[in-house]
Amino acid sequence: MNRTRQIGFSYLFLFPSFLLTMVLGVYPIAWAIRYMFYDYKGFGEASFIGFDNFRRLWQDTEYWHSVLNTFIYAGGKLIITLPLCLVLAVILNQKLRGRNWLRAIYFMPTIISSSVMAVVFFIIFNSYNGILNQYLLKFNIISERIDWLGPKNALFTTIIIAVWGAVGNYMLLFLAGLQNIPNDVYESSSLDGANKWQQFWCLTIPMLGPVLQIVIMLAIINSLKGYESIMVLTEGGPVGKTEVMYLYVYKLFFPTPSGTLVDQQFGYGSAVGFVTAVIVGIITLAYHAMSRRLNNLQ
Repeated sequence: MNRTRQIGFSYLFLFPSFLLTMVLGVYPIAWAIRYMFYDYKGFGEASFIGFDNFRRLWQDTEYWHSVLNTFIYAGGKLIITLPLCLVLAVILNQKLRGRNWLRAIYFMPTIISSSVMAVVFFIIFNSYNGILNQYLLKFNIISERIDWLGPKNALFTTIIIAVWGAVGNYMLLFLAGLQNIPNDVYESSSLDGANKWQQFWCLTIPMLGPVLQIVIMLAIINSLKGYESIMVLTEGGPVGKTEVMYLYVYKLFFPTPSGTLVDQQFGYGSAVGFVTAVIVGIITLAYHAMSRRLNNLQ
């Protein structure tokens, strides 16, 4: 009887989480899968159109341009963020004065809202009265104002902002991995004549392998899915230069006043969201398979 009661209480405590998962997770996915075969604007009757939404998607140059922008954005973010986080973690793992304060400072952007962060950086990178241009002109580093959010520089600017927001999170994961490496390993290698650079490449990197795989996977997923700061900063502009996949999906469900889409397109948005999720899933699975193969070769 006590065993039955314990099991009953366990299911009772699990039920709220199960209910929330079904209502907020499973049901919206099932709803989107259904309506990607319909012409549905969010109100009125939904008419079944089969695979017409996918045919439209195949010919949608704006979407495929956003896919290209996403790969550039994610690639640039990963190339800068991961080495920078690893170097910062190695430095802050040393016995430095005030290292706890430095760790907190680097981690601080992680807990700041993406929307607030984008507003702050808009003030900094504003082309006409932005703080950055004012200081660059003041110290004669540039002779004329740089259009940081213009067609030429907007995507690069959003990458820099994304790096600033992501450094603290991945640095903390690397730091946790470094602290699990025994000091005896480094002491033994020092006795064998290994210098700091050799210790880093031959000991630190291999022993960080499991953490590195997790960090890279999280970084890939977050980079491909990120759009919040871009939405606040540029809304995908100018002229689509910073349009990324999930921002394009968002606009189909919630059109922005300054956007080119003037009405909600739930049916087409569901199809685009499904294809976008498949693209992210394929890239993630490909990386996972590649990392497992590399582990087997070691």
